[in-house]
Amino acid sequence: MQAGANGRLSVDDFRHEALVETLSTNSECLARARAGDPGNLWITAGRQTGGRGRRGRPWASEPGNLYSSLLLIDPAPMARLASLPLAVAVAVHDAVRAVVPFGSEPVEIKWPNDVLIGRKKTCGILLEGENLPDGRHSLVIGIGINIAVKPANPLYPVTCLKDHGASVSPEELFAHLLLAMAEALALWDRGRGIAAIVERWRKAACGVGEKITVNFSDRSISGLFAGIDDNGLLMLETGPGKILPVAAGDVFFG
Repeated sequence: MQAGANGRLSVDDFRHEALVETLSTNSECLARARAGDPGNLWITAGRQTGGRGRRGRPWASEPGNLYSSLLLIDPAPMARLASLPLAVAVAVHDAVRAVVPFGSEPVEIKWPNDVLIGRKKTCGILLEGENLPDGRHSLVIGIGINIAVKPANPLYPVTCLKDHGASVSPEELFAHLLLAMAEALALWDRGRGIAAIVERWRKAACGVGEKITVNFSDRSISGLFAGIDDNGLLMLETGPGKILPVAAGDVFFG
């Protein structure tokens, strides 16, 4: 992941290409990486014909929302990459909060990186990585934000920025996201700044102390959301004095 002269990323270190339509901004970024792109490339699109979310779920991609992906090359040593989703969540949270009118319902983060307004999901984030033939590692951060349109049959309660009084175009929201992401990645500092990111994440956390259910691929476990540890793992309190650290899973409140 290339940086400026001071060794830290700034907004000037990123390029941006806006497409009218594409299959998927993530797929486009991965194709650019395979073709030798040096990274720090944002791809946005007015519409996706094959957008996808986590676990291969389709992501509704009608015009009017923000569809964007950021390509990073060798963003950090592999051992430090697990904390990157937290940094991404902090950036998206800051961008959304910047356009939602004061007095609206709270903008919060649900572990690890869902951004909620009034406990309803307004953003989808998908990180995908791939080892390239030349030995580099490509990582794509896909971010879809509901501005004017929201899915008709969602898996989770969903909302869009328009429902909360935000009047913003995809281009305007992307400008906020570009700046917020540059700041968050500089703070994350290739994983060395995880403590600062965790601190920012905790301030925006949703549902600490509440009952949650974590769905895994083979089972579900319920307990109290005790926050996150210093490495960003979810701490699930399954009984008095019993804490189960969770690295990956789908979280549901109640």
